[in-house]
Amino acid sequence: MTVKGEEVADMSGFKLFYHESQLQEKPAGVDGDQRGWWFSDSQNCTFDARQECESSLGLEQSLEAVRMAVKNLGPFDGILGFSQGAALVAMLCSLQGQKLEATFNFRFAILVAGFRSACAQHQYLYKGVNVMVPSLHVFGQDDKVIPEQMSQDLLPLFQGAHVLNHQGGHFVPASSAHKHIYQEFLKSFQ
Repeated sequence: MTVKGEEVADMSGFKLFYHESQLQEKPAGVDGDQRGWWFSDSQNCTFDARQECESSLGLEQSLEAVRMAVKNLGPFDGILGFSQGAALVAMLCSLQGQKLEATFNFRFAILVAGFRSACAQHQYLYKGVNVMVPSLHVFGQDDKVIPEQMSQDLLPLFQGAHVLNHQGGHFVPASSAHKHIYQEFLKSFQ
């Protein structure tokens, strides 16, 4: 996550700010800049959404980075995350809903290819929690990275969750029909 943040778009009356994690993944055989919000394998600094683990590395650092961004750049009406970022958004909304984090006061959340963390250390964020933050959950029927069922397993956490289920894979759908769904969801927060 950058300290300053970067405004990248102005859509539907909302300004979109982009932040990335400070944690760099080091998966074997993968080139490029790979980032994550926490590592399920703390020894190798890698993440796999299906990997069960007792504890993780980096989540507290990522939560602090989000706190600082909200304090320094916010307030923000909503939050959007993709894949592990969407899993982090679910955690942030849970912390907000449980009144465990005063910094977060999101009016809505958009989670694309989100999932529940398989880390035992994170399960307090899901058990007995009823998140009241209005949410739009977007997931693909052909997602090979975060299978559709993993995203569906996140839905019971959110009261009155809205769903955009598309036929594609691991990406943010952006056809005209999909854009209309995003716009309709966002209208009530303008």
